[in-house]
Amino acid sequence: MTVSPLPVRLEAVIFDWAGTLVDFGSFAPTKVFVDAFAQFGMEVSLTQARGPMGVGKWDHIRALCDEADIASQYQARFGRLPTDEDVTAIYERFLPMQLEKVAQYSAAIPGVAELLRALRQRGLKIGSCSGYPDSVMRRVIERAATEGLEPDCIVASDDVPRARPAPAMALKNVVELGLSDVAACIKVDDTAPGIEEGRRAGMWTVGLLLSGNAAGLTLDEYLSLDEAGRQEARSRASAELSPAAPHYLIDTVADLPAVIADVESRLSAGRRP
Repeated sequence: MTVSPLPVRLEAVIFDWAGTLVDFGSFAPTKVFVDAFAQFGMEVSLTQARGPMGVGKWDHIRALCDEADIASQYQARFGRLPTDEDVTAIYERFLPMQLEKVAQYSAAIPGVAELLRALRQRGLKIGSCSGYPDSVMRRVIERAATEGLEPDCIVASDDVPRARPAPAMALKNVVELGLSDVAACIKVDDTAPGIEEGRRAGMWTVGLLLSGNAAGLTLDEYLSLDEAGRQEARSRASAELSPAAPHYLIDTVADLPAVIADVESRLSAGRRP
């Protein structure tokens, strides 16, 4: 039997969207979660809203409703703990609010358009996936295209039977991009479920410390930090992302070229994720 050779070079980079390519600090989903729960008489903090980030939005709301503080607020108001039907009701209130606001928050993260051009010049394909459903992703894609962000593949959370942390969205990229091996892919994400998605898919994984949900900084806040402030934010974000065991942790996607060089060196030496 002939054994196929291991990949010796990268074929693709698969990116998350909010907090990775667009929406520095991942504010579009978090602020709308807070507003949606408020319409049902519940107070949810931005910190609480960020907790389950990375999974599909219905699952995100389910996880929030399972938190003791939020569940007790719901029970006090409605006389019962939130059921799946109640979660769906909140999701149905959340979705149009998200559709209205998502483009407003989805500015490209500085340097992303230039990075994607550089990756293509290296012959790499650009994949992507998101915890947003397809209806929301269409709004994100429209704005992103005006800023030069046009991945070769885009997979929304409702394009697969099970979204993150399951590997389906990342693997759908592999299929649609016609790639030869999952080990020839890097998955880049700002959340633990997104990193876990990449690991379950057999890919190299990169966690983002400062541009996404884990640090929760606006772009202006990030730019105003001195090195001590950045290190504190890195430590906070690393504590959140490290349990998902990313192969690399970097500040933002601007630091990705060095990771790519290292992964290609490891591949050429016969290593896999």
